[in-house]
Amino acid sequence: MDETVTDESNEDPDFPTRRHVLEPDCSRCDRLPADRTCISWGTGPLDAAVMVIGEAPAAGDPDAERWRGGNLTGKAYTASHSGRRIRRLFESIGYGGRTYYTNAVKCFPRDREADEPTHREPTAAELSTCRRHLRAELERVEPDVVCPTGKHATTSVLAIGTDGAGGSEDDDGAGTELDGFLDAVLEPIDAGIGSPVVPLLHPAYQDVWRARLGYEAAEYRTAIAETLATVR
Repeated sequence: MDETVTDESNEDPDFPTRRHVLEPDCSRCDRLPADRTCISWGTGPLDAAVMVIGEAPAAGDPDAERWRGGNLTGKAYTASHSGRRIRRLFESIGYGGRTYYTNAVKCFPRDREADEPTHREPTAAELSTCRRHLRAELERVEPDVVCPTGKHATTSVLAIGTDGAGGSEDDDGAGTELDGFLDAVLEPIDAGIGSPVVPLLHPAYQDVWRARLGYEAAEYRTAIAETLATVR
């Protein structure tokens, strides 16, 4: 496979045509079912080389024609900004058709105190409950490498290797705390889940934190490509 690093294209990546539903109308969490529009399920080939895991779907843009966001499309990483950006990135390093996209929490975690629909951070209990779905995806896809984007997604992935049940009914939701997330970015981790874990920056905050890590945009893409080539 050609893994040559190129500049990210301004053209939209292919929009996913299907999603992989694990539990229709899942209602395991107390608050999320009432606040979501759609459950945001994973998309991509089931024999993918890479699994990219976001935190949770945002509110989405109901006025957008296509890239409206997983809460409205029911498909992970399909927001106008974050979804297109992370998909462009993986296309630019040669994994466009070999990446599976999903979220640590499949439903929109709405901030009920805000006047407009906006998201909050998912709770530890919500991350824990949804890990059963994440674990099922990992077992089904068996990717060569797992790339969680951001601290919360990374923390939840690492917890799968330590809680054993991937979100059991008696799990207290504490998970595995990840201190110094920036120090973990692009550092392969053996998390005991069958695939190496390579944490990445969340695309929504990528520009700010990438600069703090000392990378230009092209250097960051090259570093991702080189790291994936090393651990696969």
